[in-house]
Amino acid sequence: MIRNKIKFTIQNLQEKLWIKPLGYAFLAVLAVFVSHFADGLPIQNTVPDISIETIEKLLTVISASMLGVATFAVASMVSAYASAGGSATPRAFSLIISDGLSQTALSSFIGAFIFSIVGIIAIKIGYFAVAGRFVIFLLTISIFAWVVVTFVRWVDNIARLGRMGNTIEKVDAATREAFQLWPRSAPLGGQPADKIPEGGIDLFSEQLGFIRQIDTGRLSQWAKDNDAFIYLQSLPGAFIHPQRKLLTVQSASANTELDMSDLLGAFDLGDRRTFGNDPRFGLIAMSEIGSRALSPGINDPGTAIDIVIRMSRIIRDWNSSQPDDERIEPELERVFVTPLDVYDLLEDAYAAICRDGVGSAEVGIWIQKSLGWLVQTEDPDLRNAACKWAHLSFKRAQQEITFEHDLERVRHAHEALVELSSARIATTR
Repeated sequence: MIRNKIKFTIQNLQEKLWIKPLGYAFLAVLAVFVSHFADGLPIQNTVPDISIETIEKLLTVISASMLGVATFAVASMVSAYASAGGSATPRAFSLIISDGLSQTALSSFIGAFIFSIVGIIAIKIGYFAVAGRFVIFLLTISIFAWVVVTFVRWVDNIARLGRMGNTIEKVDAATREAFQLWPRSAPLGGQPADKIPEGGIDLFSEQLGFIRQIDTGRLSQWAKDNDAFIYLQSLPGAFIHPQRKLLTVQSASANTELDMSDLLGAFDLGDRRTFGNDPRFGLIAMSEIGSRALSPGINDPGTAIDIVIRMSRIIRDWNSSQPDDERIEPELERVFVTPLDVYDLLEDAYAAICRDGVGSAEVGIWIQKSLGWLVQTEDPDLRNAACKWAHLSFKRAQQEITFEHDLERVRHAHEALVELSSARIATTR
């Protein structure tokens, strides 16, 4: 659980563009001062004597070019961010801005510029002797080579950053990563809870906001210290207000007065939902991309079909990732978490696309096909939910598709799904 908290913190820091450039700037200044320590080593007579003019010219070339390259990098990144928000979904902005290679490139350009400026000043005031000048020369060559390699890699990356395919890949990866925290046998590392027992003490929050993360490890420690059991009532992604329960505490001793104020610190609330611990938000973002692709102004059913296939694959992989012999055991014995509801997952994934793609026979067919893959799983709840959404999608198609040939194609796909469902039910009996 501590690992998840650290990971969540790192993900938040990655969304801030100033963190990595600041670190590279600090390293650049540090490199200049570290070079001075070489003058105290007994190597003055063994290293080449690099002239001040040579080093100064190299540093001047870097300083003159890196500021312009950094400005170009910022403009390209801003353009990519705007493209991602406009063509895909604004919800993907946090994933685009945290792109590691782009941040590394910008940080490298800024760091190289600062290194050159500080290095020129140090050279001008005679800060280095022979060994120091040799070290600063080696660092200059190394930084120049690093900048060239980084620039080449970044150009290849920035050509894709913000494009539809790249954004979909990032949302897909973030959604899959979030689902890994929700195994059916140990959601968020806790015990799966079928229902919340009555008679417990409820915890509320006076703040408004979305739950971004829950420190279940902290909840578990509090439960051990107070000989109690905790049942989560609100999960990551839920909007919290003073009337909504965060959790319910069941105490082993009915006469014990519990101080529950510390439990509020386990809930991280924010103004918006995040991908880290909220797989439903990932499905919603992917569904928005597919729904926007079906708008009359864009008219891109291919992207919607790609999204439908990806979402069904994500849900199927998550649902079938735990065979009985590899069952994940809960780490937290006193924290109970309600598992993800498969009907809610399919509603997040398919509701908007079924509505907006109802007039397209191609999208309707692939909705039936993707749900047909879910019908073949071993989970009866997922099979029933998939059949229900397939039926709803087909009913919409019957009302909107007027050309009989197109409707017949969708009907054929739906009938194939029904046959798969019947065959699967027969084999499980």
